[in-house]
Amino acid sequence: MQATATLVDWEAAGAAAAALVPPGPAMTRAEIEDLVAELRSCASLAVDPVAETSGLEAGEDGGAVLVVDRAGWARANAASFGALMDPVLSAALQRQKAGRSGGRGTPEGPAALAAVTRAVNAAETGSLLAFMASKVLGQYDVLAPDGGRLLLVAPNVAHVETEIGAVPSDFRLWVCLHEETHRVQFGANPWLAGWFRGQVVELLDDMLEDPASSLKRLVDGLGRLPDLLRAPAPGADAPAGSASGGLIDLVQTPEQKERLDALSAVMSLLEGHADVVMDEVGPSVVPTVAQIRARFGARRGGTGPVDRAVRRLLGLDAKVAQYRDGARFVRAVTAQVGTPGFNAVWSGPGTLPSAAELRDPAAWVARVHG
Repeated sequence: MQATATLVDWEAAGAAAAALVPPGPAMTRAEIEDLVAELRSCASLAVDPVAETSGLEAGEDGGAVLVVDRAGWARANAASFGALMDPVLSAALQRQKAGRSGGRGTPEGPAALAAVTRAVNAAETGSLLAFMASKVLGQYDVLAPDGGRLLLVAPNVAHVETEIGAVPSDFRLWVCLHEETHRVQFGANPWLAGWFRGQVVELLDDMLEDPASSLKRLVDGLGRLPDLLRAPAPGADAPAGSASGGLIDLVQTPEQKERLDALSAVMSLLEGHADVVMDEVGPSVVPTVAQIRARFGARRGGTGPVDRAVRRLLGLDAKVAQYRDGARFVRAVTAQVGTPGFNAVWSGPGTLPSAAELRDPAAWVARVHG
């Protein structure tokens, strides 16, 4: 038995999520086929406007574009998480065994107990994936084992466009503009995917270095749950690049939090840049873009008290802040040095903004452009 088999069965996690997540809005077969066909068409239509607006081109290097249902999204992400995390989890488990045995290693526990542990972890992971699968409109899956790919979640697009009263053809293209920008970010800058995966792996490995200490920090931090669940005051502004990560905040050391803040600054850049591009393409391509932005922005914080609480626990409030903070940075830098000057950000790891620079775009311009 492999060491990681006692931790998570990723295939079972994907299957559990597929079983748990509701299928989406009721649609006839013809409506589903039309939706899928239009999303594929919109993904193609988004390529030229994004390239023209961003000054970046991905070509084939950005990976495939796939239209999926909620179950398909969950299974795809379970496979990606497994490819990323199995080596990290395996190394952490081996360190733990070596520590217990003075470096000599210990035999695997009883097979029945290992199977139960694996099944419980798969069910818990599947529950989380099921929740996320009902929320995500699209995703550039940079962690996919065979290279990046763009996923468009058809039932979620249909649900949201109906909920906000959007013109379907406009909304579908608008979503594709955002996701195509992510495909371009990584396709036009091949170093970025490897760097991003490396940063995530290093952070996970560090957090799993001492599981006992992480558990103690979690227990000690449970008293902060009321604060974590408490919604911010209307209009409250969290510092850029340092939005709450939800439950993960409870198990991090100060050093780990600093590293996560640095990674969050880059994620803010990616999300904010995609938001700016999708909006700046403008009404010549998406006639109702202003209406869509206003209505969609109003729903990003969650649709009800339970939904908002879960989002805060999972750190999804941080995701919302990333769009806002990153867009602010992109617009400020572009106003100073234009799109070509902004695109210097993609030159390599050394030109990515820090959390402090995300809050102070002029500091990034001074450092990179002199």
